[in-house]
Amino acid sequence: MIDLSKQGFRLEPPEANISYQDTMDIHSHRILILDFGSQYTQLIARRIREARVYCEIHPFNIPIDKIKGFNPKGIVLSGGPSSVYDRGAPVVPREVFSLGVPILGICYGMQITARLLGGRVARSKKREYGGANLYIDDRSDLFYGLRKDTLRVWMSHSDRVERIPPGFSVIARSENSVVASMRDGERRIYGVQFHPEVVHTEKGKRILKNFLFRICRCRPVWTMRSFIDTTVREIRERVGDAGVVCGISGGVDSAVTAVLVHRAVGNRLTCIFVDNGVLREGETKKVERTLKKNFHMRIRCVDASARFFRKLKGVTDPEKKRKIIGREFIRVFEEEASRIKGVGFLAQGTLYPDVIESVSFKGPSATIKSHHNVGGLLKRMRLRLVEPLRELFKDEVRALGRELGMPEEIIERHPFPGPGLAIRIIGEVTEKRCKILRMADQIVLDEIKKAGLYKELWQAFAVLLPVRTVGVMGDERTYENTVAVRAVESVDGMTADWVRLPYSVLERISSRIINEVEGVNRVVYDISSKPPSTIEWE
Repeated sequence: MIDLSKQGFRLEPPEANISYQDTMDIHSHRILILDFGSQYTQLIARRIREARVYCEIHPFNIPIDKIKGFNPKGIVLSGGPSSVYDRGAPVVPREVFSLGVPILGICYGMQITARLLGGRVARSKKREYGGANLYIDDRSDLFYGLRKDTLRVWMSHSDRVERIPPGFSVIARSENSVVASMRDGERRIYGVQFHPEVVHTEKGKRILKNFLFRICRCRPVWTMRSFIDTTVREIRERVGDAGVVCGISGGVDSAVTAVLVHRAVGNRLTCIFVDNGVLREGETKKVERTLKKNFHMRIRCVDASARFFRKLKGVTDPEKKRKIIGREFIRVFEEEASRIKGVGFLAQGTLYPDVIESVSFKGPSATIKSHHNVGGLLKRMRLRLVEPLRELFKDEVRALGRELGMPEEIIERHPFPGPGLAIRIIGEVTEKRCKILRMADQIVLDEIKKAGLYKELWQAFAVLLPVRTVGVMGDERTYENTVAVRAVESVDGMTADWVRLPYSVLERISSRIINEVEGVNRVVYDISSKPPSTIEWE
């Protein structure tokens, strides 16, 4: 069995009395998460995946027939911002509780369970937000193996269960909640008022694992080795004898997609790399070296930089930049792909967070960034889509890359936006301004790596501002550009905090940029978190 603890996953030992197999289908033991709009729903999924159990997030109002067709080993009802008494509050069909499948309601999920099954939920006299003491009354199943009767947990609610439904018993309390956890052991329905998925909850992972392994009787067969075997087989069945094209950006998602598809179809895959002029230093050579030399893949590199700069001339609006780059990429890609005979499929590195966004609690996203969507090619070229990573989170993609034998410089690479440096150049994008930013950005990355900080960060990069400032170099007055440095830490990019880089590192970055990059005389550091700011500036 793969040791995912060496691949970015923090895993605790599973229960000793459960037999595990790697030979089972990776989807044979799976959990369904019904989303009521909690900010932590994706975190629930990540915790379950870390325990090597496959799960999917679906809206709370998924039809009951689809729930049955999903055939889950267990169901998790997420938290959410609503009160069960709000007009239009999200509700699951009562039939969910009659499927004979174990259920765990978290926060709002517990409250809606209590109300639907005959309990009473009321507005709490004192709201509970943040840390709280949990007093455990029963450690037989959900709290099995915990050595303490009191845990520090994370609460986030203003309603509480005041009367449990018939057949339930109270198994934990807090200072403000007489029912902090409840259980119907016969029907295997559980509820917790706190959030076991967040790091602030003591033994939260153990509680979730008790639900997965002791109550749902799941087996941890969700491994990257099993994923490769299953996905390669599925790609071969879907593609048949047709050819496949894949757009390569240099990022980890497209690179892993290409290597995985290549393992399935071999030389019937052709990768197309479009140099749009707004890439990082040495990007083309790096991609060619990795895919062509390391994996013996077919790759076509197209230098279309002059074409992109012409289209971007005079454009300063960030959304217009994105659309121009997206449209032009499709045109260049289409022209190159049309020269390849027998192509029937387009491989794309869609990840699970993108899938969740399109079927979220609030419905399909209002805005889809055009540069991430090459769907226009599908109709125009009559191509069908292959998305082998659409079930994976980012850290799982990196674990998959390692299992595929890909080099660390690709696997651990920081996320890079589809429009590239164009949205890190505030204002007009020109070849000269790209050169300035490319050099500054390379210095930022060099110094971050020298300091041994690269793997600890989610992203680090430079931004070229439309601001010129007065400076003095030698005995001369200068009036030149300002570069901002951005470094953030994050788990999945949904939220991010600015990194407190050592002053010595910032000093070296600033000194090198000002001394080595002609046209820059000032460097500033971005100390904004997400939210309210975004990671990228545009």
